[in-house]
Amino acid sequence: MDYLIPILLFVALGVLAGVLLTVFSRVFAVKQDERAVQAREALPGANCGACGYAGCDAYAEAVANGARTNACIPGGDEVAKKLSAIMGTAFEDVVEQAAAVRCNGNCGVTHDKYEYFGEMTCEACSKLYGGRGSCPAGCIGLGDCVKVCPFHAISVQNGVAVVDRSLCTGCGLCAKVCPKHLIEVFDATKKVEVLCSSPLNGKATMTACKAGCIGCKKCEKTCEHDAIHVENFHAVIDHSKCTNCGTCVEGCPTHCIHLL
Repeated sequence: MDYLIPILLFVALGVLAGVLLTVFSRVFAVKQDERAVQAREALPGANCGACGYAGCDAYAEAVANGARTNACIPGGDEVAKKLSAIMGTAFEDVVEQAAAVRCNGNCGVTHDKYEYFGEMTCEACSKLYGGRGSCPAGCIGLGDCVKVCPFHAISVQNGVAVVDRSLCTGCGLCAKVCPKHLIEVFDATKKVEVLCSSPLNGKATMTACKAGCIGCKKCEKTCEHDAIHVENFHAVIDHSKCTNCGTCVEGCPTHCIHLL
């Protein structure tokens, strides 16, 4: 009998607590916008942040509160149409994006200046004399970008990261983790890119990498659209003018300009 009363008290308190929690959960429940739920279901779930928000949950909430419906670059037009239908607004086209690694320095044209035995990440290696490669702006090739890509669109081939544009959605996660800032995300309809980021002059670039831009200006002279110019020993493409004609690709003596 001495044990029965405490047991009954604990049971009663447990029941009371359960009732109170149920009441409070209903009284103070935060009502979620059904449109936000539908928007979240329509999003791809990459949580890449390319839309300008922290992730898919945040963007779905923003859409429900009036944000533009064409900000999901990985989702493309298909997702934009779904979001427009949910919100009852006019469809706006998504400008498809794609990434390119601005480095051409594979194992056949460049070399390492030391043998690296540390943590096998680009971030860690870059902190040791700027990385192991002979080019100060070259791809380290340890695959930090590969690890973060949710679409398996980037891989390390022969020592340098390469983007498969047929799989790339332009989310930009790879660009964010590259310690050398070699990865650029731009309009996917623009196919020509200079795959070199060397800040060195022509002679120093050739010493570090035989496939680097030497600033010879042959590309500049052959372009009929004024879309490429050499700035600080390096060719730079103005994608707003580039027509993908490929004349600069054909004229580049080091083959660092590519039609992707």
